Amino acid sequence: MTFRKLLTAAGALAAMSTAAIAEDRYELVWSDEFDGTELDESVWHVVEGNGCPSNCGFGNNELQSYRGKDKNLRLEDGKLIIEARMGNKVTSAKITTENVPGWTYGRFAMRAKLPSGVGTWPAFWMMPKDARYGPWPKSGEIDIMEHVGYNQGQVHGTIHTEAFNHRIGTQKGDFMQVADASTAFHDYAVEWDMGEIRWYIDGREYFRIEKQSGDGHAEWPLDHPFYIILNLAVGGDWGGAKGVDKAAFPARFEVDWVRVWQKPADN
Repeated sequence: MTFRKLLTAAGALAAMSTAAIAEDRYELVWSDEFDGTELDESVWHVVEGNGCPSNCGFGNNELQSYRGKDKNLRLEDGKLIIEARMGNKVTSAKITTENVPGWTYGRFAMRAKLPSGVGTWPAFWMMPKDARYGPWPKSGEIDIMEHVGYNQGQVHGTIHTEAFNHRIGTQKGDFMQVADASTAFHDYAVEWDMGEIRWYIDGREYFRIEKQSGDGHAEWPLDHPFYIILNLAVGGDWGGAKGVDKAAFPARFEVDWVRVWQKPADN
């Protein structure tokens, strides 16, 4: 089953124009343009809290507690705003599509302007709907875009599996330098096929990984439905590796749209 959302005519035309790189192979199946006044919670699940008690700090020693309040999460001028703030608590926001059917294979993209400042860690990523091959990282993770503020403009794409993950020093990924990532909007995307994933920024491929002959689920569990996640973490093992600059907050992660394309059945 494929989850679909009806687009306005203008939104559909804009979506097709931004997908020129893929329009001969894919068709648009879902989009959120964030043009309303409130987040569509029939699609997006709003995460609350700091992960405790089962996963405090979300497994990365992150500092933030997620909230769905306007100061942290809102629609503004046709954009999704995820804002991390410093106060008595460090607060931010995280939303997922985990409560609707996921997608297996396709082109997944967003147009966004990233926050700056040491300690910021925005991400656009995907996790499996079900732990088909076991708990993380056995069932896989696809990171479409990550950026840590102490490496300003260095945008990363990675996968995590049982065989390939950062905890054992085997993570597979690469990055592309985007000088104005925090002052201009850019398109961040992956194309995920049965035996290959390709990462793009503004239509330019900068990384790909292919399933190798003999690979099993430990190497390539990426063959079942995944859902989308958008969040702005603060600190943590990677984002906070060089500290957190309190003067950088509030910090805004601005998302213009998120879109999903898939290949037609006869393609």
